[in-house]
Amino acid sequence: MRKKTVRRRPVNKRPQKRNPFFDQLKKIALYALAIGFVAAMLYHYRNGLAYYFSFKSNKSLTENDESKRLSDIRNRQVLENIDGKSIGIDVSEYQGNIKWSYVDTLENAYPIHFVLIRATVGSDRLDRRYKKNWEGSKKNNMIRGAYHYYRPNENSIDQADLFISTVELSKGDLPPVLDIERLPKNQSIERLKVGLKRWLTKVEAHYHVRPIIYTGEKYYDDFLKEEFSEYLFWIANYNFYREQMKDEWLFWQFSERASVPGIQGNVDVNIYNGDLQQLQFITVE
Repeated sequence: MRKKTVRRRPVNKRPQKRNPFFDQLKKIALYALAIGFVAAMLYHYRNGLAYYFSFKSNKSLTENDESKRLSDIRNRQVLENIDGKSIGIDVSEYQGNIKWSYVDTLENAYPIHFVLIRATVGSDRLDRRYKKNWEGSKKNNMIRGAYHYYRPNENSIDQADLFISTVELSKGDLPPVLDIERLPKNQSIERLKVGLKRWLTKVEAHYHVRPIIYTGEKYYDDFLKEEFSEYLFWIANYNFYREQMKDEWLFWQFSERASVPGIQGNVDVNIYNGDLQQLQFITVE
């Protein structure tokens, strides 16, 4: 005997009526949050904004670049919170002919105490302005240091030899610096690390002082932090949210868009994690 199949009628659910009052309330709340966020940001960067508009509103920006304006605001914000730390710059041939006698302050308020100068690139190239920058900064009574731009796919010992034959450090100079920014194309990360250690070991043996390593924060976190923990680091991070340096950093390159008297165009600016007396303590004896 066949059972009768009882078909259930679909229940028609009535659509719930939207309450226009609550919809409007949600919109108002979202707008309020957005306005509050903008207001908080403006308040947080009030000093940088005031500086920018009061001192620079009457000057035309030749670059017409919004990112330059943001950099000016952020630079001012960082500089107002350095707590007596020493300020410096780094230069290469890209800054052209520097008038070192004019290089004295940043934003007409913050004394520049030190300069890091590119000396060599890879295994075969000298920075075209190294000698003039090295001598000019010394005449300007600045604490100076030299750095080597490392090319991952070239022989590390040849690169170390080029730096050693080019740079003569004197008492009061900063330790040598190895600048590593690029990832290798024809070798593994492990082989890159071997090459870096060979460069560092040979340079340390020659100058009798442990070199400093320059790199970006992500590069540092991903590849160098663990295996090179015995070295001190000079870290580059230009992000708007970064306003203070980490305790583990020796130097922080916080901007690549600063203006300095005596130098045409933009300049990289750095903060040493200590005052001038502490900076002098780490120089070559």
